[in-house]
Amino acid sequence: MSPTIFQLVVAARERFVRAGIPPDQAAIDAEVLARHVLDWDRATYLMRRDEPASPDDRARYEALVERRVHREPVAYLTGSREFWGRDFVVSPAVLVPRPETEVLVEAVLTRLGDRARAWRIADVGTGSGCLAVTLAAELPASRVIATDISAPALETARVNAVRHGVADRLLLVRTSLLSGVAGPFDAVVANLPYIPRPFAGTLSPDVRDHEPHVALFGEGDDGLDTIRELLRQAPSRLSPDGLLFLEFGFGQGDAMRAELARTPLRLIDVLRDLQGHERTLVAAAVSA
Repeated sequence: MSPTIFQLVVAARERFVRAGIPPDQAAIDAEVLARHVLDWDRATYLMRRDEPASPDDRARYEALVERRVHREPVAYLTGSREFWGRDFVVSPAVLVPRPETEVLVEAVLTRLGDRARAWRIADVGTGSGCLAVTLAAELPASRVIATDISAPALETARVNAVRHGVADRLLLVRTSLLSGVAGPFDAVVANLPYIPRPFAGTLSPDVRDHEPHVALFGEGDDGLDTIRELLRQAPSRLSPDGLLFLEFGFGQGDAMRAELARTPLRLIDVLRDLQGHERTLVAAAVSA
């Protein structure tokens, strides 16, 4: 007799725990992968999970389970991740969007305020485009330029822009940071690589072994050289009332303040994420 879908999910959860995935996350992952294979929402899964699994569904599910056991992120297995209430296409060419980065979106929307104004926004190091697309969608009169050095990342961002209906207001540019991009911008937003390379061993295998290192690890002993370069470029790209929004890593708040103090920009705020960690710096053009 074929095992039920729920029996397969329970077995997958146990394999994930043995592979080092925390039990709560293992349970979520096992269910999400099953719903992905079956194309079911959660309500359907809860109603039908005691049905026998078809041979094809079982084979597809067990193939994904095997990849997850080797710590491949679930978002890469399903090809999508939710960010700010929208599903974004993701691939190994881009970082998996994280809840902490939603602090950037909230900060921009709070500071810009008028959602009917034609804001000019730059998203630097766009990756999947989750920031650029979200801001373009939430600020429907805005125009956004999104930059990245990676052609595959820009293609992923293009797919997401089309998917969420903002491609006509989002220009994708392959370049390093803001090189060759003149502005002026009302807001420059960036989630750049900032993890020091010596810290690689502290990361989970999901991140360290599968997400793109070029988007994870910042240059320099402290991982902040890429951010330093953007801080050098940003003052000449901002409008007189423009704002800079930067995500940074755990414990880097003081270093970010020190780097900002070496620029013409003025510190407005340092925002914390849901865990209470300093996460986002907000700075203003000198005349703002």
